[in-house]
Amino acid sequence: MRKVLITVVFLIVFLAVSYASDYNNGIGLRGGLANGLTIKHFMNADVAIEGIFTSRWEGFEFVGLYEIHKQAFDVERLNWYYGAGAHLGFWNGKNVDWADDEDEANEKDLVVLGIDGVLGIEYNFQELPINISLDWKPAFNLIGHSGFWGDGGAFSIRYIF
Repeated sequence: MRKVLITVVFLIVFLAVSYASDYNNGIGLRGGLANGLTIKHFMNADVAIEGIFTSRWEGFEFVGLYEIHKQAFDVERLNWYYGAGAHLGFWNGKNVDWADDEDEANEKDLVVLGIDGVLGIEYNFQELPINISLDWKPAFNLIGHSGFWGDGGAFSIRYIF
């Protein structure tokens, strides 16, 4: 009886994990107003962490996100997700047109630190180890050039494994 119970528990856990997440890791390209690289790792069936490295304004930015994934519209392999995280960016102040004043625009470098949100949808192809996603990633800079940035949407394509 004990062996049957252990086998049943193992099967339930295995099916729950395989149903909610079609992959464990993904790495690929992210394209939007800020282009870059994305890597996603599932910590369990519906929780993932994502790292994003983007380039913009002759600088770059690192983003870390904690994401919750749920099946969308009862369509197998289609998931929507939401989450939050933080970013650290280094931008060239001479190549921006949104600086508050002339002194800030003439600075050589701008360092920003802030918080991010994310809301998106993704599809995992069954025939190919490919994942595509479309998301909106608003951000709020707390340090550096402070303010809300709502233009963080992007399309990503990842190799999944």
